[in-house]
Amino acid sequence: MRTRMLAAIVCGLIFGAGLAISDMINPGRVLAFLDVAGSWDPSLAFVMGGALIPSAGAYIIRGRRPAPLLDDRFCVPANRSIDWKLVTGSGLFGLGWGLVGFCPGPAVAALSTGRWEAVLFVAAMLVGMYLYRFTANAFRTTQQIEVSPPPP
Repeated sequence: MRTRMLAAIVCGLIFGAGLAISDMINPGRVLAFLDVAGSWDPSLAFVMGGALIPSAGAYIIRGRRPAPLLDDRFCVPANRSIDWKLVTGSGLFGLGWGLVGFCPGPAVAALSTGRWEAVLFVAAMLVGMYLYRFTANAFRTTQQIEVSPPPP
């Protein structure tokens, strides 16, 4: 378990360092990428394109190995359906990204800069995650009560 935790920390540090080096923790750069009608900055496209190289390599390796090095199986999502939760979540993600120039990974990495915007974004993100869990559990409980058959 310690090896897996260490591997996760190292991967997170490499990811965060890559975001910092490429300046993707700067919301101004991200917003400039999204401003295709104004002073468009294509650097984010190059960062995303560069990320495809190790990702493609990982998929090739995955096809040739029975399991990852630090687990007994590959954890690949089985659900490939597009439902209202996916569409709504994608819309909210895009809306937040377009409004403030942060998405979760770069926002967490930007905490290292001490910028108040990053702190505020991550705090709001954590509150949103909590509210989702709270409302999803309440909705699930309500659904179970409504669907339960009446007693005989």
